[in-house]
Parts: sequence; structure tokens; C-alpha cells
Amino acid sequence: MFPGANADRDAAAYVLTGAPLDATTTFQPGARFGPDRVRKFASTYDDYDRRTDSFFSDLRVHDAGDVPAWDALDDYLDHLTAELRAAVIDDAVPLLVGGEHTVTWAGVRATDPDVLVTLDAHLDLRDAYDGNPLNHACVVRRCLDGYAGGEDGGRDYPTVDEVVVLGARTGSPEEWERADAPDVTAVAPEDVADWTADFDGVDGRDAYLSVDIDGADPGFAPGTGTMEPFGLTPREMRDAVRAVAPHCVGFDAVEVNDRDDGQAAALAGKLLREAVYAHADAR
Repeated sequence: MFPGANADRDAAAYVLTGAPLDATTTFQPGARFGPDRVRKFASTYDDYDRRTDSFFSDLRVHDAGDVPAWDALDDYLDHLTAELRAAVIDDAVPLLVGGEHTVTWAGVRATDPDVLVTLDAHLDLRDAYDGNPLNHACVVRRCLDGYAGGEDGGRDYPTVDEVVVLGARTGSPEEWERADAPDVTAVAPEDVADWTADFDGVDGRDAYLSVDIDGADPGFAPGTGTMEPFGLTPREMRDAVRAVAPHCVGFDAVEVNDRDDGQAAALAGKLLREAVYAHADAR
């Protein structure tokens, strides 16, 4: 159980779900261990947050455990979406812990936000990678442009109107071309602090916040599948999470694996807590 997530399910304001999907990792696998590692390395954090004068254990967070993954991605994402949607129906905010970044599309489908804000080294705007449109390198593209796959060949999935990628520093030529469209804003790592300082909400719209831990410089979070140098500092990520979280209908932390001494998991768990503190304080 995530530390402090001790609320009963029927009384929960936030429902945390682990999604240990590790089906399309393109370099270092191990994202399947992410949910358990995030729970483990968050266990040392104090319950009390001085900035918001609140206790995490008082914020009505329920840990629903993991949704075990399998390789049939369409079916798994449908099932995960339904699990997250159940929290939304009960007026709770879903908190999703991956697992590879593909699971974010289930979070977006369950919450139907207008804007996706993601902290990520990669644009994740490929239409397909190795022939797979559900690869983790395609998740932002799926959230924007949808997907006509599956057995029925044309499912009507919710998509977002706008995406902001904070910390983007790599992508294919086709991804950068897609990022030049009006519905995408790619913010380089050196500009994220200024973006956060200027952030003033999303014009009354709903947002979903996704933290791919590789948005951090690998010196801070080496336990991830595709490390990319010249990234964000933990404080820059914290400040962005604090700014965006009050406007969110859902949050996730993804791409943590087991290939470090806990640095990535510790950062992901801390950012998840910061999101809850900030969101609850704004209610």
C-alpha cells in the first residue's frame, strides 16, 4: 500500500492504481516493477506537509492495488480505463502509477480532459514505433489523435484538445513537425522554470498531468527505460507539478524501473504526493 493511502474505497477522494505494464519498452525493461518500487521508496516520507499544513493520511487517498498487465495491449488498456473510470464515477481523482507511459492513454480516456500536460524527455508523438501504434513512444499522439485500431477498426476514444510537453529534448523529425502544430507546445528543459512561473491555469478547462520520470536528468533518476541527459531537476519538476495539479482531473507517474538504487522511484513517489497536496489544497 502507498504510505498514507489508508482511506476506505467508498470514502476516497483519490484512488491510486498501479499499472505494471512493460510490453513495449524499447531499451531497458523493468517498468513492471514501478508501482511496487514507488510504494516502497515513498515509505520514508513524513505524513505532514508544511507548505499546505496538511497530512497525507487525512486527504482520503485509497490504494486500490495493481491491475495486472498482459500483452494484449488493446484489451489491457480497455480494462485499465474501466478501472480508472470507476473512480471518476465515484467523484474521486485517479492516481495512476506505471508501468510504461502507454498507460497514460487509459488515464486520459477515463478522465476525458481538455489538456494533457506531461513532463517528459521525449515528445512521444510517433504515429507508430516498430509498427506498433500503442508503443510507449506513441502515447501523446494517441491522446491527441486517437486510434482506429482494435478488432472493430475504429473505436471512438476521447482525445485532448491540447498537449504541453515540459522538458522535451528529443524526437524524430516527424515528431518535431507534429509538435509545430497549434495544439502542441514543447517546452525545452531550460525554459520550464519560466513556463511554470508564467502558468496561470488552462482557461477553466480540465487537465491531466503525466510525469514520465525520464523528464528528470538521469543524474537524478537513472532508474528508467530510456535515459536522456540534459534534463529537469527535481525542484523544476516539483514546481511544475504544484502549478498544474490544482487544475487536474487525473495524475500519473510512469516509466520507473528497477535499475537504480531507488532514486527514480523516490522522486516519482514524492511528485505524486506533491500533486495530491496541491490538488487538495486548491479544493
